[in-house]
Amino acid sequence: MSLPVSLGRFGRTSIKCMIFITGLGWSFPAIAAPDAFTQALAAGVSENEALTDYYRGHGFEDLWTGADDKARRAQLFAALDQASLHGLPVVRYDADDLRLAFNAAQTEGDRGRLEAAMSLAYLQYATDLSSGATEPGEIDSTIKRLPQRPDPAMLLVKAGSENFAQFLADLPPDHAEYALLIKEKIMLERAMASGGFGPTIAVAKLELGSSGAAVVALRDRLQAFGYLGASASRDYDHRIAVAVQRFQSDYGLPVDGVAGESTIRALNEEPLERLQSVIVALERLRWFGDTDFGDRYIWVNIPSFMAQIVDEGRITFDTRVVVGKDGSDTRTPEFSETMKYLVVNPSWSVPRSITTKEYLPMLRSSPNAVGHLQVIDSKGRVVPRGSVNFAAYSAKNFPYALRQAPSDGNALGKVKFMFPNVNNIYLHDTPSKGLFANEVRAYSHGCIRVGSPFDLAYALLSLQTDDPQGLFKSYLNTGRETRVDLDVPVPVHLVYFTAWPNSKGAVTYRRDVYGRDAKIFDSLVAAGLAPLGVQG
Repeated sequence: MSLPVSLGRFGRTSIKCMIFITGLGWSFPAIAAPDAFTQALAAGVSENEALTDYYRGHGFEDLWTGADDKARRAQLFAALDQASLHGLPVVRYDADDLRLAFNAAQTEGDRGRLEAAMSLAYLQYATDLSSGATEPGEIDSTIKRLPQRPDPAMLLVKAGSENFAQFLADLPPDHAEYALLIKEKIMLERAMASGGFGPTIAVAKLELGSSGAAVVALRDRLQAFGYLGASASRDYDHRIAVAVQRFQSDYGLPVDGVAGESTIRALNEEPLERLQSVIVALERLRWFGDTDFGDRYIWVNIPSFMAQIVDEGRITFDTRVVVGKDGSDTRTPEFSETMKYLVVNPSWSVPRSITTKEYLPMLRSSPNAVGHLQVIDSKGRVVPRGSVNFAAYSAKNFPYALRQAPSDGNALGKVKFMFPNVNNIYLHDTPSKGLFANEVRAYSHGCIRVGSPFDLAYALLSLQTDDPQGLFKSYLNTGRETRVDLDVPVPVHLVYFTAWPNSKGAVTYRRDVYGRDAKIFDSLVAAGLAPLGVQG
């Protein structure tokens, strides 16, 4: 038989093996050809440096296929049997295929090839479960997250240790949200098996006074999602309106108690759609591994258009934000960095792309255009506009920069929050407040506009002063650009979760505003993820 063992980072291995097995314990006969096992094993791991070094260093002693390996082998199979629970591409390390190979094998050469296959499957599984089955940057260049892959040599040492079963159990990310997402995945698969969440809501709008079959469908879905208790009402009554408000609040929708287009679209999502979001969320969380988010950290979830301060696992502050619009060079990237300081009364150094694409054409037509911006030379000096022939320059050779001095109309508002990074992304105030009332808030050039910037500043400064508001305003009232260092730097995580547990532990969902989730899911499918509703 031919057994595909790995389609991922550890290469592809096929085993054609007929190894004699006695009973379910996989007892092997005495070695008839002493070199056959070693030769086959060496060939099977030859393209994997870590495995080659390990087996050579251990005299090509078996880990999985010997008579004394029964317990370790059973522990690995038990772990592999759970791969689908995590939404992993099972075909890379399919326990059933490996069992079939054991049951079909005869010779010591086959046993060597099977030993190699087991080790390759183990390394792939342990790596995928602990740090993700895909490469973020290869999926989308704006996903800047860099998973910390486990050392294969360490994994092999752990395989030979007495606490191997516990090591396998500890491989998934040690975050409470991961367990909640697994729980949600199981629920959704059960819902799919039982026919879904019931009939969809087939009207565009429902409100107090509505009645009939559409209200029944609304009622049933609110009950299925846990927002409404037992009810047989066919009328859109006060209880249903309150349940709709609770649903809207959890899903980032306008909280008006009216089931309009956005609310009905969210309520009509089927288990399959949600399951895809959960599987992608599990993969995204695996990219973090066991990274400690921090005792205090800032969490900016792009699809929810919200920023939060989390202290000791509890949300202590949140605010609406505006993120980058959906364009090739304006989407807000995903990465983590550390916020080190604030700038009060900031000036705005206009990004080069905006300067050349948006403002230079205006300046070429009229040197007095965008008069609120200063022209800056390479030494940081303000250049009089009358001395510059803007018409002589193109986007490629324009030698100047543009800057907006601190002011009430400054594009960065009155404060920006700095976590220095190569992406030149930061959080900041804005004079344009109207966009924060919108349901979808993707309008910026990539940076994150904060709806309650002063309150965010007070919260951050509260760890270093008894009067954060007074301290902040003492800098603000000068009108001068001032850097204010944070005594305790704060990790900032710019993330993208369309499925994420709320403070009550219930998983809620958001739109895939940049289409990134779809790309990640396609990548998992390409790696061998089984069709949804089949695996797990």
